[in-house]
Amino acid sequence: MSSSDYVLGQSERAARRLALQDRHFAVPSEALLDALAIQPNDRVVELGCGPGGFTRRILNRLGANGVVVGVDSSASLLEQAKDSLAQLGGTRFKPTLADVAKPGAWLDGADVIAGRAVLHHVPMAEFLIGRLRATLRPGTRIGFLEPDFRRPLGCLALQEVNHPELAPLLRFARSINELYAAWRISPAVGASLAPTMEDAGYTNVRHTWHPFATDESVLENMSLIYDEVRDTFASLGIITVAEIEEQRRLLSELPVGDLPAVWGLHQVTAVA
Repeated sequence: MSSSDYVLGQSERAARRLALQDRHFAVPSEALLDALAIQPNDRVVELGCGPGGFTRRILNRLGANGVVVGVDSSASLLEQAKDSLAQLGGTRFKPTLADVAKPGAWLDGADVIAGRAVLHHVPMAEFLIGRLRATLRPGTRIGFLEPDFRRPLGCLALQEVNHPELAPLLRFARSINELYAAWRISPAVGASLAPTMEDAGYTNVRHTWHPFATDESVLENMSLIYDEVRDTFASLGIITVAEIEEQRRLLSELPVGDLPAVWGLHQVTAVA
């Protein structure tokens, strides 16, 4: 399976969820760009740019001569990015249709490689980390934000023992982990990313964990994921369409305020 075969985030209706996701990824996104020390004239290659939410944040840090090469395997999402960034990006945004799992000429001249929630779309993403290290020129800054749906499970399962109303959070977590397993991709690639990069010869490797409070936007994002891949969930026998609707209802009724985290982001930066 290539990264372009992955169903989550590859459709036009995914754009609304990705826009919502951009809003609650705001703080970690800016933290990653701070850590990468984006300079006005940098050439930034963004892996898996999607409809351009993270791209916009990069462009806001670049000057007139800075460039973002946005690489994605979805032509429709690239078109959305091109349209949404037309006034802001102009010729500074260069949409590129390609499989990020196969490094190509679009890496040439990069000062920075960045990706947000992209490596978990790539089966055996560790291969890509190694191939990038072999391809990038020395001194290239590289950084990723990657979701983790496994790390919070221990705390969540513990709390659910005395708070059964948290069951829909666990049901979502189990469903998304089973979906990732079925597609042979990792729900927690970020957890081992820092040591993987160290072993691959990167230097100045840094790691930060950003857990998400389970607020209204996170609950809505979970509901949108259910809606987006309901047919895939059902076809794989993970959860039925009827149960998805019940779980979406239960999520909407959860009292927001003191809910445990269901997922978070690993921030990892390094130098090639």
